[in-house]
Amino acid sequence: MTSPIAVVVLAAGAGTRMKSTLPKVLHPLAGWPMLRHVLDNVGRLKPSRVVGVISPGAETVAAAFAPHRTVVQKRPVGTGDAAKAALGALKGHRGPVLVVFGDAPLVTTASMKKLITACARAKAAVGVLGFRSADPTPYGRLIVRDGVLEKIVESKDANVAEKAVDLCNSGVMCLEGGHVAALLGAIRNDNAKHEFYLTDAVGLARAAGLRTIAVEGDEAEFQGINSRVELAVAERALQERLRTAAMTAGVTMTDPDTVWLSADTRFASDVTIGPNVRFGPGVSVATGVQIRAFCDIEGARIGKGALIGPFARIRPGSDVGEDVHIGNFVELKATRMARGAKANHLAYLGDSDIGASSNIGAGTIAVNYDGYGKHRTVVGAEAFIGSNSSLIAPVRVGRGANVTAGSVITEDVPAGAVAFGRARQTTKKGRAAPLRAKLKERAAAAKRARKK
Repeated sequence: MTSPIAVVVLAAGAGTRMKSTLPKVLHPLAGWPMLRHVLDNVGRLKPSRVVGVISPGAETVAAAFAPHRTVVQKRPVGTGDAAKAALGALKGHRGPVLVVFGDAPLVTTASMKKLITACARAKAAVGVLGFRSADPTPYGRLIVRDGVLEKIVESKDANVAEKAVDLCNSGVMCLEGGHVAALLGAIRNDNAKHEFYLTDAVGLARAAGLRTIAVEGDEAEFQGINSRVELAVAERALQERLRTAAMTAGVTMTDPDTVWLSADTRFASDVTIGPNVRFGPGVSVATGVQIRAFCDIEGARIGKGALIGPFARIRPGSDVGEDVHIGNFVELKATRMARGAKANHLAYLGDSDIGASSNIGAGTIAVNYDGYGKHRTVVGAEAFIGSNSSLIAPVRVGRGANVTAGSVITEDVPAGAVAFGRARQTTKKGRAAPLRAKLKERAAAAKRARKK
């Protein structure tokens, strides 16, 4: 792979079967738009240029291609026409041109590289990735004889012998740069649908005496996505791939099928994950972390040795330090928990900084929103916040301070101070029974009134 590579990503499909206003290639898969998976995979080839082919008015798709160039296929008249739309952006390129699809996010970099390398070794003008299928019925067949790809036959056009072939077309194609313009330019639409098929490049190359080859890959990589059902199938396949990679790298999952990862979830070794845990985009987890059942974590860093959950929610912008404990039904949002801090149950900490070794009691709320803006709460190191306390931001609690249970704190608490922020209790002896009688009579009167 010494020659520079160019990649053309076909992303102009209408995606009508998705039944959505969101362009098909932007539907999420493992936390990313499916197009981002494709661009990430081709990016590892270090191509000299990537060109996206989009439909008219697809500004959001063009933005998803940035910083790569996009061109517009003016009318949806086939894959050959879509690839031809990229010719202007390929001007001056002499190396291999890889054509992939924006709705095929499971094709790996390794398979792409395998195809490009095989084409270079065979000096092939056209190479196609294929796969063996137990049920090849829906797919075009790759007809190979003596190592030469003779043609691609669509399933509906195949004869009996060709239908018996189980080597199927993935759609991923490599074209030699010196021939790409001539081959794409020669594709015609003299077929039943009057469309320009990229697969015709194989026959055109053969007619010109050029070499054409097929390279086999794994069927699991080549499932396209045209409906939400197929999107769910691809999600399962990608999750299995991500889980396997994580466990191979030293992560323990007690019930892997119930752990859902993002494409960019990063784990160190010796992380343990319980069942029913979801990782949204932007999560990194350090070594020795335990994440118990039913946690939801997104956009956060989890430090070494932290203990999370069960039933914890950690939202974007949070940074959980080393040896921190985040317990059941605790929610963090844009909150930094310093080393050894604990919030073991039933707390909401939004827009907060919690100092090292501080303890946040059950029912504590960082009241961060006043209806107009978000404000921060700062708790110093080794502070103690009693149960059922409300910290009305912006507010600071100093190092080693103690906020007593049930307090509403509206002013800063100095270091080492004890803060009470609750009403004085009043006790009236012997008044419980008369109060109950009064309430009982009030309820009975209300019932009588409803019957009238």
